Amino acid sequence: MATSVSLLGASGSVGESTLRVLRAYPEEFRLHSCSVHSNLEKAREIQKEFSPEFLCVSSTAVDHTVLGNKIDKTQILYGESALCELVREPEVQIVVTAIVGSVGLRPTIAAITSGKRLAIANKETLVTSGPLINSLIAKHKTKVIPVDSEHNALFQLLESLNRDSVEKIILTASGGAFRDLPIEQLSSVTKAQALHHPTWKMGPKITVDSNGMINKGLEVIEAHFLFGVPYERIGVVIHPQSIAHGIVELKDGASFVYASYPDMIFPIAHSLFHPESVPKPLRSYSAQDWGKLEFREPDLGRYPGLRLAFEAGKAGGTAPCIFNAANEVAVGLFLKDEIRFVEIPNCISEALDAIAITHPTALEGYEEADRVARETVQNLKGRKAVSAC
Repeated sequence: MATSVSLLGASGSVGESTLRVLRAYPEEFRLHSCSVHSNLEKAREIQKEFSPEFLCVSSTAVDHTVLGNKIDKTQILYGESALCELVREPEVQIVVTAIVGSVGLRPTIAAITSGKRLAIANKETLVTSGPLINSLIAKHKTKVIPVDSEHNALFQLLESLNRDSVEKIILTASGGAFRDLPIEQLSSVTKAQALHHPTWKMGPKITVDSNGMINKGLEVIEAHFLFGVPYERIGVVIHPQSIAHGIVELKDGASFVYASYPDMIFPIAHSLFHPESVPKPLRSYSAQDWGKLEFREPDLGRYPGLRLAFEAGKAGGTAPCIFNAANEVAVGLFLKDEIRFVEIPNCISEALDAIAITHPTALEGYEEADRVARETVQNLKGRKAVSAC
C-alpha cells in the first residue's frame, strides 16, 4: 500500500520538487493532503492531478468562494490553524514541511506530537525554537529526516560514520549572485539582481537570503540542532558549482564528501524512502560530468549575516529566534523597496543588540521573542536614517 504524504507548502519550490518525486513513484506514495498559501491556480492544478483528501489554503486574504469547501472528493480548508489539522489526520504517515518562515512552527510541532515521520524543509522551526523542538522529538521518539540539500547530505554521511571519529561538519554554499561582486558595489544591488540565484530556483525570500548567505547562517543553526554539533565544529565553504552538498572531516584528517547534481529531488526522495534506498535513479549524473570543483572560505566582510548567525547561535536562547524574525521582516522591507540589500544584516544586528535574550521552556516564550523582534525592525524604518537600521 502506498505511503500517505501530507505536503505543507506545495506551491513553493521545495513543494514542486516534492510533487515531482511523487509523480515518479506513484506506487510508493500518495498525496493525502497538501497546503498552499494563496496560489489558488496551483491549488486547482494539484487537486486535479493528485486528488488529495484535503487541501488547505493558509492565507486569510483569499476569496473562499473561488474554491469553495469541496472539489470532487477533496475537502478545502482555510487558515493557518488548518495546517495542524492536516498533519494530525490518522492516515498521514509522512509530513513534508516545505513552508517558508516561522509560520511552519506550529504545524511542525503538531506533526512531531502526532507521531508522524517528519521530512523537514522548514529550517525556521529549528532555528527559532531548537531546544523546545528537540525535547519534543525526544519525548515522542519522532523520526526526523532533513530535506535541505546540505543537511540531507550531512545526515547521510553521519549515518554511515562512527560519530566519535567526526571532527567537523561543513556546509557548502554557492556564495550567491554577488560572490564575485566588488564589496563597494553591494550597496547599489537592486531587487531584480537580488532575486536571481546562479544555481537554485527558489522563492523570493529564500533567494534574497541565499544571495546574502543569511540562508547559510540559518542552516548553520539548523545543523547545530539537527546533529548536536557545537558551532565551533561547524564550517561553511563557498563551492560555486553546488555539486558537493556536505563534507564531514574526520579526526584522522580524511574527509567524506556527498556529491550530486544540484536538484532537490535527490534529498526529497531520500527523505521519503528512508531507511530504504531510492529504487531507481531520478536523474543520471556521473562524476565525469562534474568538471572543476572549487572551494574557498567565505569573506565575512562580504557576508555579515553569516557572522551574525554564528554569533546568535552561540548566544543561544532566543537569539536565533530574534535573528530569524528580524531577517524575515528586513527581507520583506527590502522586497518592498523600503531598505537596501546591505541594510538587511544591519537590521538583524540592531534587533539582536536591542532585545534581551531569554531561555524559554515553552513555545509562548519563543513566540514572544519573535513578536518583539518583528516590531523592533518594523519600527526601525520610521527612523530618520533608515540606512543605519
